[in-house]
Amino acid sequence: MTQKTQIQRLKLTDFRNYTQAGLVLDGRHVVLVGKNGAGKTNFMEAISLLSPGRGLRRAVLSDIPRIGAEASFTIFAAVDGMNGEADIGTGTETTEDGNLVRRLRINGSPAKTVDDLTDHLRILWLTPAMDGLFTGPSAERRRFLDRLVLSLDPAHGRRANDFERAMRSRNRLLSEGRFDPSWLSGIEQQMAALGVAMAAARREMLGLLAGLIEADRQTSPFPSAELSLTGFLDELSDLPAFELEERYIEVLAQSRHRDAAAGRTLEGPHRADLTVRHIEKNMDAERCSTGEQKALLIGLILAHARLVATMTGFAPILLLDEIAAHLDEGRRAALFDRIDALGGQAFMTGTDVAMFSALGDRAQIVTVEDGSLDA
Repeated sequence: MTQKTQIQRLKLTDFRNYTQAGLVLDGRHVVLVGKNGAGKTNFMEAISLLSPGRGLRRAVLSDIPRIGAEASFTIFAAVDGMNGEADIGTGTETTEDGNLVRRLRINGSPAKTVDDLTDHLRILWLTPAMDGLFTGPSAERRRFLDRLVLSLDPAHGRRANDFERAMRSRNRLLSEGRFDPSWLSGIEQQMAALGVAMAAARREMLGLLAGLIEADRQTSPFPSAELSLTGFLDELSDLPAFELEERYIEVLAQSRHRDAAAGRTLEGPHRADLTVRHIEKNMDAERCSTGEQKALLIGLILAHARLVATMTGFAPILLLDEIAAHLDEGRRAALFDRIDALGGQAFMTGTDVAMFSALGDRAQIVTVEDGSLDA
């Protein structure tokens, strides 16, 4: 049976347009209502930073502190998470050499890595910036897919970072004309092991999602997505991992001069793309209407949330920014019922509280105005 995780209290200091703001939550879903620019998305961004990574805006640390404040911010959350109740604090501080760094403390003690956050909460989000996912650059779809993988496999992020470092080393050697076979072979072997592992984790995620989507097709109020991964060893994906590594090592070795001329590595998991089709219409997602693309994306996020709940035994926290703005009344009601059925806590934003009327007393309404919160 899926268990609930929730944020019980949240306090922000010098975060975006919040000087100081605190909120006590009662366990229900949370609807943040206010005018555009009031700080609703800023609040959601703060929650997203309770997970590994750079949050839902992917902001650099120096852009987050409130204008006029010192170059630091803090976020404090009391949570009832996957390991019971815990206090999580994160923020920035300036080191002696003038660098701005992020710090994380859990129950008063410094955390070893930000991956420790996944021991307490799994946080998923959907924002208006993601509405162009299916028509935008492939890098955005890769980033989206990797975030789905990270929610179940925190080591995926480390593999991706290590692959990027190894690839940069290879690119640098090639750009300098240093074709030393022993150096390059060692780096390419590392890239192959990491790259094939990244591709396997991505494909496993897509397979798990496909099963859930297919099982829910007849009852879901949202269209179903068919997902596939292209652009990296596509025709060989059924081979054992060690054979895929050998093939990729061969590709890298044979393409050294071509990659040197291009100034970058042209083959690898960093060039893969997530392709999505609308199953019911048998149409590529990028050719669907804006409304259909939004519905596809919502259905995909809900399927992923169910997968996280099934695999971990704990319902994730959902951050759904401006989620109701482009849905009709029936779809909004169906969405709220689906969110509620997940058994977790969801945070939603909007400019009109009436759009959330179908939630009834299942939600705690919070008014946001110029960086202040009123529950």
